[in-house]
Amino acid sequence: MPLARHGSGPRAAVAALASQVHPVFMLPAVATALFGAVLAGSLRPVPAALHVAAVFLGLYTAHVTDGYVDFYGRGEDEDHPLTRLGCHLARLGATLGFAAAVAGLFVLVDAVAVLLTVPGWAIAVLHAPQLDTHPIGATFGYPAGIALALLGGYYVQAEALPVTPLALALVFLLVLAGIKVIDDAQDYAYDRSIAKRTVAVALGPAGAHRVAYALMGAGMLAVVALAVVSAGIPPSAALSALAFGAVAAVARRAEPALATMLLVRGSYVFLAVLVAAVWFRPLA
Repeated sequence: MPLARHGSGPRAAVAALASQVHPVFMLPAVATALFGAVLAGSLRPVPAALHVAAVFLGLYTAHVTDGYVDFYGRGEDEDHPLTRLGCHLARLGATLGFAAAVAGLFVLVDAVAVLLTVPGWAIAVLHAPQLDTHPIGATFGYPAGIALALLGGYYVQAEALPVTPLALALVFLLVLAGIKVIDDAQDYAYDRSIAKRTVAVALGPAGAHRVAYALMGAGMLAVVALAVVSAGIPPSAALSALAFGAVAAVARRAEPALATMLLVRGSYVFLAVLVAAVWFRPLA
């Protein structure tokens, strides 16, 4: 049976499988995992590569699962590049690859590295249709995966979890959860029609807007506090909060689709400045 719904042969199958690689969501996760390694102050290439592969394959599993549920289950999407069989085989292949990466982490690091990595895959598998039907699950699923990527990236290098990476993981959780609330507000009318309880549906667009900026504001304040009190975070890290805050101020007056685009790109800037601050420590 074919894997691709459009076209036939190996090229069509590869294109359909590759269509589930979504750089907008995957690049921040991979970058955050590597940031965790940088934050640890050392880089063991093989454990880092295994952890990054696990993060990538977990997200790939999520994208295949979401596409399958939205097209074949809910009928929300008008099209999908993979057949039912293609979805099942893609998810199986990604899961086997994930398991192999996790096994490598167990051998080269320890069981704690596994415990910090496997929940990311669980979130990916359960996101649709379980977690994304509730305000908490819909909001915190992806941000929790990113936070775990940072913690795992740090741990596979240092084999320890001091306060600094834990605090930064909380920062990423808050900031990305705020962005996710704004993102979900784009689909307010449709989600409400199918009783899908995102924060926007539960609190209304205005309430969701307030919650989103409260979460992002708390994250930015936490970064500044860490830059002041944490030995692991240099003072220059506060510039990341300033950069993201400038983008958030512009996005605040935009409609949800444009605001989401601005905030997602602002999160890239936030991460880039944070990485540069930790790596180069210009004001240390």
